[in-house]
Amino acid sequence: MDISEIKDLINAISNSKIDIFDYEENGAKLHLEKKTEVEVIASPKPVAQDVLVKQENTEESIEQKEVLTGNVINSPLVGTVYLAPEEGEKPFVQVGDTVRKGQVVAIVEAMKLMNEIESEFDGVVTKILVENEQTVEYGQPLFEVE
Repeated sequence: MDISEIKDLINAISNSKIDIFDYEENGAKLHLEKKTEVEVIASPKPVAQDVLVKQENTEESIEQKEVLTGNVINSPLVGTVYLAPEEGEKPFVQVGDTVRKGQVVAIVEAMKLMNEIESEFDGVVTKILVENEQTVEYGQPLFEVE
């Protein structure tokens, strides 16, 4: 195969629907491959729309705004709070219980680690501000102690 035949072959492949062409003769190999261009279609960008959110005052939102008058035990980390050592067991503390500084009042599970939450104060538990197995945020009030 000479140069003119190769040029003719290249032109024929270019004008055809063939993408890859391989030819071998007497130990000589010829490999032709078309670079196909991908057609890019621009999609329209999403347009942000204003959304009005109506917030209703519920008992829960009113309770959250309630001013805490005693000492507050806050969650030191984000996780799931457990008010009892195990499911079905008696809670660590209940409203009206006397607690001592360093006494375990709850457990917060974070990243599969159980972290004991200890009271920072001596006193009486006046409010439990979370429910068992509730997700809590860093610094979220858990208990009020007077």
